[in-house]
Amino acid sequence: MRNEGPVDWGRVPARVLLRGGPGGWHYVVVDDKGAERRTAFDGPGTLWQTGGRSDPEPPWWRRRLGETAEGLRAVIGERLTDATFGDLGAEAAITWFAVDDPVEWEGLVTLREADPARFPGRVAPFVVTLEPGRGALLPDAHLLFSTPASDAWATLAAVAERCGTPPPRAQFLCGWADHRSVQVGRGVLSLSTDRSGTGAERVAEICGTRRPGWSGNPEMRFRLDGIDLLDEPAGDVTALLTELGHEVVRRGRAVRLPALGLTLYEPDGRSPAPARRSVGGEERFAAVSMQPPAPSVPHRTNA
Repeated sequence: MRNEGPVDWGRVPARVLLRGGPGGWHYVVVDDKGAERRTAFDGPGTLWQTGGRSDPEPPWWRRRLGETAEGLRAVIGERLTDATFGDLGAEAAITWFAVDDPVEWEGLVTLREADPARFPGRVAPFVVTLEPGRGALLPDAHLLFSTPASDAWATLAAVAERCGTPPPRAQFLCGWADHRSVQVGRGVLSLSTDRSGTGAERVAEICGTRRPGWSGNPEMRFRLDGIDLLDEPAGDVTALLTELGHEVVRRGRAVRLPALGLTLYEPDGRSPAPARRSVGGEERFAAVSMQPPAPSVPHRTNA
């Protein structure tokens, strides 16, 4: 990500322009005085690249560009409202209009009161309590490994409605019968299903991901044995789990607890975004996943 243009903090953002071109995507924030600030995204542009061949653009390419633009608009919205809150103590809401769909968009900015979740203790977190070997408990529901796929998707839809976020989105994920996710605040709760020998499709993996920065409203927390896995410093989480008698195996950026079917993921060092850190500055885990423990691994509980 590259920034160009003068920085004059405290100005009120008025418009946002998102454009994609052969060289990549960028956006421009225009403030109420007409000053502009341009930011370029890393990554490919809008041209279909064939490695020197003259293959025609495939039919699905425009749909792919539309999905890219949708994701970038979401990123811009988060960045702008965070900056506006930091400068002015208000949120920035963007209403987008297509100028040249899918590669050029213009957004009008409206300021709103600060989200109450910005202030500690004002909004209760959305707590996902993990129960190894069994599944997860949500505030108003449960997602067990015995849950049929249809019931699991209905639960995700109810979570989206409760949180005021888009309905669950299905994605292809190699190795699973189905995979769907829903946004909780700025975190993502995901489920993957598998089919048994009888053909029954049930929950097989539960995942949670949190990005750097503010966690949104509501804040999603994953809890095990009273430990907030994605909110406490990663080193403290690992030490506490070890003290509780769990076997901890580190492999690359993943920390596995085989007896629990649990894996914690450190931030990807290739990501341009800074790692999530605790109040004291220590790095935190970015994601957690849980599957039923392998049959050969005895499950241990801590009374």
